[in-house]
Amino acid sequence: MKLFTAPPLSQFADAPAKPRSPAPVSPAPTPVAPTSSAAAVAASTPAASAPGAKNARRAVTTIPETPARLRLTTIPRMAAGGRWRVETMRALSEPMLVWITRGQGRLTLGGITRGYAANNAIFIPAGVMHAFDLGPQTHGTVLYFGRACDVTLPAASHHLRLREPKVQSELTGLLDAVAREMESDRPASDRALRHHLGLLGVWLERQVETAGAGANAPRLPAPRRLAARYAAALEGGFRKGLNVADFAAELGVTPTHLTRACREACGRSASQMLRERRLHEARRLLRDTRAPVGEIAASLGFASAAYFTRAFHAETGQTPSDFRRGV
Repeated sequence: MKLFTAPPLSQFADAPAKPRSPAPVSPAPTPVAPTSSAAAVAASTPAASAPGAKNARRAVTTIPETPARLRLTTIPRMAAGGRWRVETMRALSEPMLVWITRGQGRLTLGGITRGYAANNAIFIPAGVMHAFDLGPQTHGTVLYFGRACDVTLPAASHHLRLREPKVQSELTGLLDAVAREMESDRPASDRALRHHLGLLGVWLERQVETAGAGANAPRLPAPRRLAARYAAALEGGFRKGLNVADFAAELGVTPTHLTRACREACGRSASQMLRERRLHEARRLLRDTRAPVGEIAASLGFASAAYFTRAFHAETGQTPSDFRRGV
């Protein structure tokens, strides 16, 4: 089976802010804290709406993404084409499930950083910002559900630590069954595949409930809740040319307060999170599309292609054209 992985995108270089009075927005759903029960730490947020349209400095040009279909691959292949594809802030336009069978590292999910290890299952809905620190010994399976997926899946991100061998075997068996039907040319393989995906959705729902990571999960500390709200707002608005002061105003806090919360929650400043997200988007568009540099600059909220080129060079040491050519 030919595999293709299409992560999403990023931006950088803050633009000067326009003065405006703070206008707090409703908090997005926030991640949940670790629990002592059978399995898990739940985290994150479905993508929240971006800062209001009234704050957008210019119209946003959207470049269509490559169509994403159901596909199964290995964890090392997540970084195919460059480690930037997984190590900088990004969000996919499709749900994904990562099943880690060996190794350990760190994961930032919805603005909050935590460690992961063997026998961890991480579910990430479409539109949730995340980044993986993949160690050389990290192995496992990644299932991308595709943008047209109609399987019932959790609405929020969940980091499940599966300690029972029986539960670990259940997940491995479900993923093996999905892989078999994806490769099969037997009659009704498409229908069998849909049923196995449905069972996987049921398995996720039950594990979230068993882990106590649902609606009754403990409330996170305030800095983590704010970092999660910022991550959701950033994902919705990073293409609009907004800067940290704009996002802080939308969240009803000062830029200093926001930066302090982000550093406590994920070890990055608010500005670094924004730059990473923009940079990832720029790299993806340059490598995975044939869009002209000027069109990419406009899609990321830059006033001109020249400004975009200077910002990109400052972050990477390359011009956009050199990066695209693989120089």
